[in-house]
Amino acid sequence: MTATSFRRRLRAVLATVGLLCSWFVFGGGELSYCGELLSAEASARTPNILLIMVDDLGWMDLHCQGNDRLETPSLDQFAEQGVRFSNAYAAAPVCSPTRAALMTGKTPARLGITNHISARDFVPDGAEWLPTPNVRFLDTAETTLAETLREAGYRTAFFGKWHLAGIPGRQGLGDKRYYPERHGFDVNFGGCAHGGPPTFFDPYGIHNLPNRKTGEYLPDRLVDEVIGYLEGAKSPADAADDDRPFFVTLWNYTVHWPMEAPEPLVEKYQSRIGPGIKDPRYAAMIEAMDRAFGRLFRFLDKSSLSSNTLVIFTSDNGAFGGVSDSRPLRASKGYLYEGGIRVPLMVRWPGVTPAGKLLDSPVITMDLHATILDAVGLPPAQPTDGRSLRGLLRGKPSADRPLFFHYPNYAWHRDNRLGGAVREGDFKLIEWFDDQSVELYNLRTDVGEQRNLATANPQLAHQLRAKLAQWRRDVGAVMPKPAD
Repeated sequence: MTATSFRRRLRAVLATVGLLCSWFVFGGGELSYCGELLSAEASARTPNILLIMVDDLGWMDLHCQGNDRLETPSLDQFAEQGVRFSNAYAAAPVCSPTRAALMTGKTPARLGITNHISARDFVPDGAEWLPTPNVRFLDTAETTLAETLREAGYRTAFFGKWHLAGIPGRQGLGDKRYYPERHGFDVNFGGCAHGGPPTFFDPYGIHNLPNRKTGEYLPDRLVDEVIGYLEGAKSPADAADDDRPFFVTLWNYTVHWPMEAPEPLVEKYQSRIGPGIKDPRYAAMIEAMDRAFGRLFRFLDKSSLSSNTLVIFTSDNGAFGGVSDSRPLRASKGYLYEGGIRVPLMVRWPGVTPAGKLLDSPVITMDLHATILDAVGLPPAQPTDGRSLRGLLRGKPSADRPLFFHYPNYAWHRDNRLGGAVREGDFKLIEWFDDQSVELYNLRTDVGEQRNLATANPQLAHQLRAKLAQWRRDVGAVMPKPAD
């Protein structure tokens, strides 16, 4: 499809759906999409999309998020150019479910992907409760964001960590039937079954990430590949479609384990250990990642792509507790407390997002799926659990709605309890499946979740618990069972 035919098709779509507000009801859950009529200029300037997801980056792990010990000038500048969210949530406290939710727009409980994909279930010795089975791949029956955009005429390319393709096995091979190229991506560089790279330095040990230069650092390599792709490094057969808009997904392996970074940066952070930094390697990885993103952002500027590119930056879950200091949040990756699910989120969309604005509306991963489709003027290919943030990005008020979480599995550390959670307004309730107890927190006054208000406010706790139970029924959430 040429750019001309794409724009002609897009205008036809807009004429059909632009003034409609369509509501999808799927099992009683809140599944909504509201399309807005784009101007003739906007329809002629269909945005490019760059979707960046970092692995295991905590809410406090950027300078612009309040961590003064870290240096992240590129992402700080990016935040100043767009909108930053202070109450953004990953769909799950671990990676694979969040990735599946972003691709499909569905909450992990609907998909059955509720834990990070591994050969093990991580059941602790003597556990009294057994976790629910975890689907270990993203089914090709699901319609992904990439498939919808490719059908609309976008070039689609994936770079980095996928982790939705079965049990990794040797070199992260997994099951190629569920690779990115089977989910709508024309190009796949490095996306396989690996949850983390064997090493961040070349040779990487990833079968579809070719070695290039011994000692090369993985974040630099991925940005090089993205830039090369955007410069037109495609096959001759695609030459006629060079002016199609692009959907580039860059899902960094950073800052996942193993903790590896260029030695000069590690040495730099040795003297900065303290509140905000537990491990100099982790801090060094973040700064190295920031430098790589800086090169990418400068390329977009120099190539005159920035003015028509929607860029989204976020993380798949909270930070790994062994190396990150999540304070003031409680806990870390693999937990339903804020440290496990609250993440950085920044959006830059020239002409739409105001510069340097901080938004405190609670949002969740599935909203990004809906937002991207809304930006293009397309309805979802399937009902979605997300809500477009386009109006919010433009400064329009957003109605409150509850955000739900379901984590009926043990994380790799085997230290978490199986449970679910709901946030509505300032309040968050966590329900533990093992003893049916609940915890209630006012996140506006107690973001560290230290004062359980369930006993003091039983009526609110009961209301939120009832909403959580109803939501589980609506989405078909599978519950864990007693070991006996």
